[in-house]
Amino acid sequence: MAQADIALIGLAVMGQNLILNMNDHGFVVCAYNRTVAKVERFLANEAKGTKVIGGTSLEDMVSKLKKPRRVMMLVKAGKAVDDFIDLLVPLLEAGDIIIDGGNSEYTDSNRRCESLRAKGLLFVGSGVSGGEDGARYGPSLMPGGAPEAWPAIKPIFQGIAAKIGKEPCCDWVGENGAGHYVKMVHNGIEYGDMQLICEAYDLMKNALGMNHDEMASVFTEWNKGELDSFLIEITKDILAFKDTDGSPLVEKIRDAAGQKGTGKWTAISALDKGMPVTLIGESVFARCLSSLKDERVEASKQLPGPKVTRWEGNRAELVEHIRKALYASKIISYAQGFMLLKQAAKDYGWNLNYGGIALMWRGGCIIRSRFLGNIKEAFDKNPKLTNLLMDDFFKKAILDCQESWRKVVAAAVTLGVPTPCFSTALAFFDGYRSERVPANLIQAQRDYFGAHTYELLTEPGKFIHTNWTGHGGNVSSSSYNA
Repeated sequence: MAQADIALIGLAVMGQNLILNMNDHGFVVCAYNRTVAKVERFLANEAKGTKVIGGTSLEDMVSKLKKPRRVMMLVKAGKAVDDFIDLLVPLLEAGDIIIDGGNSEYTDSNRRCESLRAKGLLFVGSGVSGGEDGARYGPSLMPGGAPEAWPAIKPIFQGIAAKIGKEPCCDWVGENGAGHYVKMVHNGIEYGDMQLICEAYDLMKNALGMNHDEMASVFTEWNKGELDSFLIEITKDILAFKDTDGSPLVEKIRDAAGQKGTGKWTAISALDKGMPVTLIGESVFARCLSSLKDERVEASKQLPGPKVTRWEGNRAELVEHIRKALYASKIISYAQGFMLLKQAAKDYGWNLNYGGIALMWRGGCIIRSRFLGNIKEAFDKNPKLTNLLMDDFFKKAILDCQESWRKVVAAAVTLGVPTPCFSTALAFFDGYRSERVPANLIQAQRDYFGAHTYELLTEPGKFIHTNWTGHGGNVSSSSYNA
């Protein structure tokens, strides 16, 4: 007999926690896993005493679902998702809904949405952020896909999502792969936030010689102000954490960062769309450089840096400059992320609610922070805002931080401390605020060696070629790249 409101496939920790979250909010969930013994163990242990039921097979699971049937998957991205979809399609009817809550690439979600629509089924690709704790007690959810599916999943998704006041950190994002695209950009911004915090830590540790308790205290103070966020909060906990011998555990961890690929996807998409999302790109490259551990160890013996590597000025002043540089760089990162979202919306015909996206990220997710409330206000005030830097709040904030930001980047360069994201953020700011950049020379060079043409300032839209050498001819290029 149909009794379950939704089925969830995949009983790793995220899947189990989402099921228990749904149960807490009054929804009956049918749990299924390819290894059926895992379902039995879950029902006998974590889900004991709840209304959660199990499916012994996909057929059994589907038979227990109310119509329209809602089936959510939390399985490994890629082939596993397609395999489950192929198995589910023959068991479902027109109007039933398949939800992919994994970290899928948005291009896959675009394809799946179109393919299932042709079969009469509704597909939703939803970003889910917040880790294990968020899944259990309130994640940030970013659903996109077939808009007709939203009314049927809205009560469940908004019920289990994190709340800011009474507002759920979940709303409909847009068509096709929009949900997974927004999650991808979220993860890219996460890469940037983490790298910026690491650069602040590196400066305090190596340029100022601060100990870990002192650094933990600084991050504790920072978390009381405009930098208040989940990542700042966990950083102060990490820096204060001692190993069994009483020494800081963080210093025993190998300095080679891993990555799952979502930051890389964001950087690739930015390049494809011609958007200068430099900070996220640099944060991905910083992880790549970190992975060259053995090479760096050897290089450190052969490539000496500056003779002076310690800050000789006022320590408290530099700490405050670092705080402001971190805040300014963070503003740049989010400004670039929303630039990419706006271009994707234009390219794919998505109607994205940027203030709504900021609210979705305001709680439950890894980049949750006070800062996102200001972004929501900016887009609520002006839904057609071209760039966050043009909003009065962010304009004032970044100009207030500018002097400190420049001092930090200059100090880092002088002392030989790598700050790729602080530096690229400042370079972007200076480029964005420049009425003229030296791209006119690039255009002349391109025309010189490849007859690629250029526009004159006085005649925009009209492309001309110059015979720079007197023997190059007057035919311009339109069919090759040199």
